[in-house]
Amino acid sequence: MGSRRGPLKSAVPSNIVSPVRRCSRTACGRPAVATLTYVYADSIAVLGPLATYAEPHCYDLCAEHSERLTAPRGWEVVRLTDGSAPARPSGDDLEALANAVREAARPQERAAGGGGNGARGVDPTEGGRRGHLRVLRSPEP
Repeated sequence: MGSRRGPLKSAVPSNIVSPVRRCSRTACGRPAVATLTYVYADSIAVLGPLATYAEPHCYDLCAEHSERLTAPRGWEVVRLTDGSAPARPSGDDLEALANAVREAARPQERAAGGGGNGARGVDPTEGGRRGHLRVLRSPEP
């Protein structure tokens, strides 16, 4: 005989899937920033950076819940920090990189300017060279 219940229906329509992982805490919809894993054998709760992918035995937490995390009596909380650089470079990082490239090219520009035209054929758009990097001058209008 058939089941008295109808087919299971999801609370969220299946055609709406968020690419952002959400906090695992009940009624919290904030984006997750950390992953909590329990090591039952050692009575340790490990809170680290957001895992690359969601796993069934881990819990994703938002910033607020990860800061307020406490462990049961007798357990230890280990907080791992991610010491790497941000995943996306900021505008300041890109500006600093551009300034470093310009600075690296400056001494060679002065040397080329003081030595006359030089015997070697030099591309007039090339401003300087260091290793595998070159600085190109803007084309004149």
